Amino acid sequence: MIRIYATSVPVDDQAKALKFYTEVLGFIKKTDIPLGEHRWLTVVSPMERDGVELLLEPMAFAPARTYQKALKDAGIPWTSFAVDDVAKEHARLTRLGVQFSMEPKEMGSVMIAVLDDTCGNNIQLLQML
Repeated sequence: MIRIYATSVPVDDQAKALKFYTEVLGFIKKTDIPLGEHRWLTVVSPMERDGVELLLEPMAFAPARTYQKALKDAGIPWTSFAVDDVAKEHARLTRLGVQFSMEPKEMGSVMIAVLDDTCGNNIQLLQML
């Protein structure tokens, strides 16, 4: 059976991304392996330490930078993170200075909000209703 081990989000600066994803969003650093100029740098949810790892992937490939910018400019999230309460997370993150391009909004059976991860991506927060 196939399962997801890791997924990635492109970042323009791995150190800045690690700080944002751990100190602001609350993830925990899982793996940090030097690979020349960059690192294999992953974070995980503190609630799922053995769960899917999020690779903070350096933007070393020009077409990927173009794609990332196109998504950001169009307001499309790169990925989505589940939360128990979007309104509560929105309030907490706003207090920490996080910028949102979409305030919490109910859309059918979900509540969503979209934040700027400071590393070139829109990230969607999603709560199942």
